[in-house]
Formats: sequence, structure tokens, C-alpha cells
Amino acid sequence: MDFQNRAGSKPGAGAPMSQSESNVARRERLRKLALETIDIDNDPYFMRNHLGSYECKLCLTMHNNEGSYLSHTQGKKHQANLARRAALDARENENAAPAKSALQPKIKKTVVKIGRPGYKVTKVRDPQTKQFGLLFELTYPEVTDETKPRHRFMSAYEQHVEVPNRQFQYLLFAAEPYETIGFKVQNREVDMRPGKLWSHWDKDTRKFTMQFFFRNPTRKSNTNAATGANAVGVEMTNPSGMYAQ
Repeated sequence: MDFQNRAGSKPGAGAPMSQSESNVARRERLRKLALETIDIDNDPYFMRNHLGSYECKLCLTMHNNEGSYLSHTQGKKHQANLARRAALDARENENAAPAKSALQPKIKKTVVKIGRPGYKVTKVRDPQTKQFGLLFELTYPEVTDETKPRHRFMSAYEQHVEVPNRQFQYLLFAAEPYETIGFKVQNREVDMRPGKLWSHWDKDTRKFTMQFFFRNPTRKSNTNAATGANAVGVEMTNPSGMYAQ
């Protein structure tokens, strides 16, 4: 520290600096150091206000001159706020990356349909429980090895092809590149127990088999229900617009 070249000092005098003089010298050193590392014109937190003074938008502090602001940028408070701001930006970027990918529009795959598959429907009856059911056999000779046919039940109010009728439901089958086909059956409760509803896809013969049984009607809820073979009705229907793959 040069004590002889201070303002007001005499040559050869080596009196120690006062506290205020030491602070001024420290701020001057920090200002010179900051000028070497910081471009004040491109500092996003530096702002000149209408009073002619300077503000730090990060720490919300006021400064009378640029030197004071540059000294502030080297202090503990500003450096700690910079670290917190960097950590917050990193967390926001991590959370925004999956959300951005989720908002990207999904590209709908276009498949040229080649027609309807061959099918066969057989009425069946369980000899033990006397339950009536239906056996569906559909052939898909042109499907790929990775494709497996799918099926699902659909209520009459989900489709927009026919006038909804609560007495019927629809059973749909789909496998690309074939058209989706649907069968209109009675709206009775399907027995979902193992062995009562099953399906099988044979890759060698390209045949999809599916069978299900209706639950036996009860006297209380089905006093007017049809019984016997007439209770199992099935009708081929146009599935266009019923099922979105």
C-alpha cells in the first residue's frame, strides 16, 4: 500500500490510512477489477434511472456512479444472488423441456385401407351354465408380423352412424391395413370371467378368434327379456366413424 502519495500527505510521511480512506481504495480496486471482467453496457441487471443514478435490478440496490455499481457486482450479496438466479433458471429449463415436447403435435399415421377382413360368426352355448354367446373368427392375411388385431365393446351412444338404441351395443375389430368392422349385438351384460371371454391370434394362419358369453338373465331385472337362441342377436354394421385407432 502506497501511503506517501495520498492526497494531503507529505513526502516521507507514513501514517496509516483511516477507515474511510481504506474503503475508498478498496472500492477503487474492485471497480478496476470489474471493468476488466464486466461489460457494463451488456449487463442485464444494470439500469440508469430518471434521477441520474444507477440501479441493480437483481439486488434492488441504488448507486451514485458506475464505479459504485461495479464494486457492488464483486460483493458477496450480488454474487450470491447470481448463483441463486442461475440455479432457478436451471430448474425452470428442466421442467420446461418435457412440457415443450408434450405440447408438440402428434403426427397422425396415414394407412391406406385395403378392405374388410373375412369373418365368420357362430352362436354358441355353454352346456353347463346354459349361457349363450358368440364366436367370431376373422382372417387378416395381409397384416405384418408386428400387428395384432384388437377388439372392444362400444355403447350405442359412442357411435355417430346410426340412431342410438339402448337395446344394442357394438363389438369392433381393428387391424391395419384392414378397415375396422363392427357387429351390433344385444346390449346384455357380458360375462368377463376367465374362460367366458377370451381371444387368440394365430400368426401362422393370420386368424383372430374371439368368444364371449352373456350372463344369464335374472327374473327381477329381465322379466321381459328374450330367452333361448333368439336372445343372441348379431348384425354386421358399418363401423365408419365408430372407432378411432
